[in-house]
Amino acid sequence: MQKKCSVCGVAFACGNTGQQACWCSQYPALMPVIEGQDCYCSNCLTNIIKEKISDFVQHNPVNMAIPKQYHNIQLIEDIDYYLENGNFVFTEWYHRKRGSCCGNGCRHCPYQHINVKSKK
Repeated sequence: MQKKCSVCGVAFACGNTGQQACWCSQYPALMPVIEGQDCYCSNCLTNIIKEKISDFVQHNPVNMAIPKQYHNIQLIEDIDYYLENGNFVFTEWYHRKRGSCCGNGCRHCPYQHINVKSKK
């Protein structure tokens, strides 16, 4: 089904077939559904979700649990990670969903990481 983004107006394909959920269902459901509001394209939805996540991480303590409904199985580029020189760089959102420090000295670790590997 063709849709028109309610932010930028670009046309895009909605993947909801009745038997299969749309591509957007993989994104964390951080926004309330507003009557009469239509869907967003992937670029606009990603930007809106990133703003909501940024607000969340700035205004909530690190130890505040991320509800399981936001723990998508499939990682989403620019939400859970971004690519830098061909390498995955996990975001603070990803680390908070993970719930603990892995000890690898990750760039966006919110847990005041201790690099376990360097102590071995």
